[in-house]
Amino acid sequence: MSVMPARAGVPHEIAQRIRAGGAGIPAFFTPTGVGTVVAEGKEVREFDGRPYIMERALKADFAFVKAWKGDKWGNLVYRKTARDFNPMMATAAKVTIAEVEHLVEPGELDPDMVHTPSVYVKRIFVGELFEKRIEKRTVTKAAAR
Repeated sequence: MSVMPARAGVPHEIAQRIRAGGAGIPAFFTPTGVGTVVAEGKEVREFDGRPYIMERALKADFAFVKAWKGDKWGNLVYRKTARDFNPMMATAAKVTIAEVEHLVEPGELDPDMVHTPSVYVKRIFVGELFEKRIEKRTVTKAAAR
């Protein structure tokens, strides 16, 4: 079973590695990390006079994603920051399991609003007890002068 490695990295680099895995691209070259510890042990090539390191794609056996709404076929719609990594992670995994807040019948979702098509989702279920953690700003009133 494959597990995503936890290591320090630039968020866009990790996103590109996941995106490459979902697109079937085994590796790509990037200038990010050249000359740092990130580049140690990696292949370096020069393109147009600039060094690039080879990054391998990230794939997984399983992806657990959380969607706002989904239909029974597995088409998913995300809200807010859930759109950052969930859609690409669903494509990079062999099996994607989706937890949704609202499960609707096929055809009820606007096709233009679907972020992850059902072809990538193998299991879907309605979650329970969604805790919406929101920071609350409190401001002390200024003292009267």
